[in-house]
Amino acid sequence: MTSSTDRTPILPSRFAQTLGLMFISGLVATVAFDLWGQIISPALGFANLSPHGLARSLLGTFGLPNGDFAGYFMHFYLVGLIGYPVGWLYVFRPVWSRLAGQRGGWFVPAVLYGFGLWVFAIGGITAVAGLPFFLNFTGITWVALVGHVLYGIVMVAVMRLVAVR
Repeated sequence: MTSSTDRTPILPSRFAQTLGLMFISGLVATVAFDLWGQIISPALGFANLSPHGLARSLLGTFGLPNGDFAGYFMHFYLVGLIGYPVGWLYVFRPVWSRLAGQRGGWFVPAVLYGFGLWVFAIGGITAVAGLPFFLNFTGITWVALVGHVLYGIVMVAVMRLVAVR
C-alpha cells in the first residue's frame, strides 16, 4: 500500500517549472505585443498588427486549416507561449552566454532576441507564406519591429521575475 506522497510525479518538477515559466512569460509578452500592435500603435496613428493573419497565410501555404481560430491559436499559443520562449531558453540564451558571457546584462540580449524574432517572422515567415519580403517595408513592418523587440524585453523580464532559483 502506498500513500499519496509515495507516488512519482507525472512530470519532473524542473520540467514543470520550466513549462510554467515559459507559459507565464510568453503570456505576458504576447499580451504586451498585442496591446502595442492592436491598440497603442493604431491609437497613435501607426499601423495595426494582425499577427493571426500571417499565421493564417502560413497555414494556408501548407494546405492546413487556416480559419481565424487556427490563426489565433498558432499566433498566441504555439508561437507566443511555446515557440518563442523555447527559442530563448534553448537556443538564443545558451549561444549568447557562450559567445558574450554576461556582457550586456539581460536587456541587450533580450532586445537582440526580439530583433531576431522580427527578422524571422517578418523577413522569413512572410516569404514562406507567399507575402512580400518584409511586407515591402510598409508601416506594419516597423510596428512589428517594435512589437517583437517589446516581446523579447517583456518575456525575459518576466522570466527573471518569476524564475525559481
